[in-house]
Amino acid sequence: MTLKPSQILQILDQKRDSFSKFDIAAVKTLQQYRAALEEFVAMAEEERLDVLARPMGQLGARPLESFGKTVGGIFPAGLVWQNREESLEWVRDRLTGVTTFAVDGSQIYPGKDLSIPVALVQIGWFENAHRPDGRYLKDIRVDVMTPQDLQVGNSGEPVDRRVSMRRFEMECDRLVEYMQANPGAERCLLFFDGSLVATFARAFEASTRQFYIDCTLRLLRASERYRVPLIGYIDTSYADDVTVMLKTLFELPDANTIHDAQLFNRAMQWGDRTPLFLCDRLDILDSYAEHRDRITFTYLKTTHDNFPARLEIPLWVAESGRLEQILDWVRAEVIVGGGYPYAIETADQAAVLQTHDRQTFFRILQDWADQQQLNLRLSRKMVSKARRR
Repeated sequence: MTLKPSQILQILDQKRDSFSKFDIAAVKTLQQYRAALEEFVAMAEEERLDVLARPMGQLGARPLESFGKTVGGIFPAGLVWQNREESLEWVRDRLTGVTTFAVDGSQIYPGKDLSIPVALVQIGWFENAHRPDGRYLKDIRVDVMTPQDLQVGNSGEPVDRRVSMRRFEMECDRLVEYMQANPGAERCLLFFDGSLVATFARAFEASTRQFYIDCTLRLLRASERYRVPLIGYIDTSYADDVTVMLKTLFELPDANTIHDAQLFNRAMQWGDRTPLFLCDRLDILDSYAEHRDRITFTYLKTTHDNFPARLEIPLWVAESGRLEQILDWVRAEVIVGGGYPYAIETADQAAVLQTHDRQTFFRILQDWADQQQLNLRLSRKMVSKARRR
């Protein structure tokens, strides 16, 4: 049966006070943090450096740019156009001859439809040279995971997690391959759809956590070694590195509901960005070896009505003096993509596995198993679906 809106509204009315109290408390805490941010921005440079003089791993974030040229802690972009054509002309001026490359992935998890556990992982990539001839490259790569790959029988690790790990590994490997094939590519930008700081891996046991860190480290090391700019793009970020910094410096109350994007959003217009910060996140970066203190981030306003996106950038990119140029490339990609980088959006379209792909995979698998005289059978439910479709 479908949902009954009347019942949901009735329950929401009954629990209105709970939502209201939460909202009031969150707004009050957010105001405290915004006031602290204003105080931090208003500090004299020497005073700010003095309060930031603490050992690595204790602050959450460390600003790498002076606030002297900001407006309320924000670098204004001043990008205003009268129409879409004007904005696209700006894009052409910035992106012509610049190659952007992005990778994304999709998967079919093992399920009860097959008599033995099998999974499919697919990654897709999109390379756009932004040339007048419109040349681009879009392709995919797949992997079939066997019961051995899935480590069936290992009671300590869910099978689905192995699939997610393989997808992550394939995405990272493809990006590293591209860097190796294009060393020193100055007019090139790679997008990684996610965070370069694998905090999400803290929830896993040590071996899985280290797996994600090792994959990310390969990315960071390749980017610096081959001098190919890399951006970790997080469209909706709940990171709280600057929030932690303010809490530490101003002894503020805990703020589990506040994230950095909330702090900055009110003062930002489209295209604006925050100063560049060094990520000084506790614990996870301790395992990043020489890149423990070489991941930076900034928040970039990419839409008019949502919070800014978080961009994570290897420190060497900032040290090269090309930060502003590369951020303009990101802005241009966002314009083409209508609020989201076009390269990532297109890579996602290339990688995604639809329902009919799932049916095709199972049919190929069954036919192959029959030829090889392997004891693999589809469930009656899956056979019925395949016949209907």
